[in-house]
This record gives sequence, structure tokens and C-alpha cells, in this order.
Amino acid sequence: MATPYRRRVADADLKARLAAVGAVVIEGVKGCGKTETARRLCVSEVLLDVDQQARRAAELDPFLVLDGPTPRLVDEWQRQPTVWDAVRREVDSRGAPGQFVLTGSATPRDDVIRHSGAGRIGVQRMRTMTLSEQEAHQATTSVAELLTSGTAAGGRCGLSLAAYAERLVIGGWPQNLGSRRQSRANSSRAT
Repeated sequence: MATPYRRRVADADLKARLAAVGAVVIEGVKGCGKTETARRLCVSEVLLDVDQQARRAAELDPFLVLDGPTPRLVDEWQRQPTVWDAVRREVDSRGAPGQFVLTGSATPRDDVIRHSGAGRIGVQRMRTMTLSEQEAHQATTSVAELLTSGTAAGGRCGLSLAAYAERLVIGGWPQNLGSRRQSRANSSRAT
């Protein structure tokens, strides 16, 4: 059973970036939630890792996979690196923000020549989930507020040492949420 989506700090960041530029590439480690976060805002998608027809179409003409309602998610775009330049050109052609979100779990080879995307493709970094995103702890301090207010803030984590250690072991990977509870449930059934 899939873990239900939990709101991420990246949700608001992605929305703001899409309002400002024609496309956004979400970069981050595998499994941190890039695709699922993009799906919250995108109204259409193409998945180049599983859709062989789309991958073949992109080989022939990368503009073919960009056709669809926007914002359009192009997942695993690096499987066909020419998609990058097609997105850049399409953003120029359409002249509107919020056209595409590119996600992928790998970095294209360094020998692939492509435009930087400056002014057209914004970059958003994603990391694993914070304790507040995991709903393990209520955030008491906002980094954005600290930067804008210039005042120091104090806060305490309400987790016990054992609960905090458990969160460290599980990590902030969305697919691992509830894994300790699941393993407890499985071990209690075995007895």
C-alpha cells in the first residue's frame, strides 16, 4: 500500500518557481519525493522510464513529449537528454511561466552538450523529509522567518532520545514512513 502524500516545504517553493520561470528542474537524491511533489502541481505527465513509446518519440523528436496540458511533468527526462533543449526552446516559444517540471533520479553524462537553461529553467533542490514533514515533530522555528526578521529564535524538539534515534534510523525517505510501525505489526503477528 502506498504511503499517502504529506505536504512538503518544497510544495510552496515549486509553486513560486513555476510562477516565475517557464520550467523547473527538481534535483535531489533518489527516493526523496521529487516526482510525487511535482505531481501535486502538474496536470499532465510523461514518464520516460516506463513509457517506451514516449521514449521512442523523444528520440525522434523531443518536442513530441512536451505536448499536453501544463504544467507538464517530464519524469526521468535525462533518459533522453535532448528533452532539456526542447524544453528551453518551448519555453521561449510559449513565453509563459509554469510550463514544465523536469524530474529525474540521475544526472546526465557530462559529455552531453546542452544549454544552461538560464532564465528559462529554474532549479529546485530537494532533500529527504524534515521531522515536521514526517509529522514527527511540530516545527517551532522557520528558517525563512529567521532570515527576514533577523532575530534569534529558540526551540526544542519534543521527541524523546529514543524517538529521535528511531527517526534517524528510518531517515526522511517518504517510502519509509511508518516502517517501524509496520515491522512492529509484522513481528506481533509472528508471535
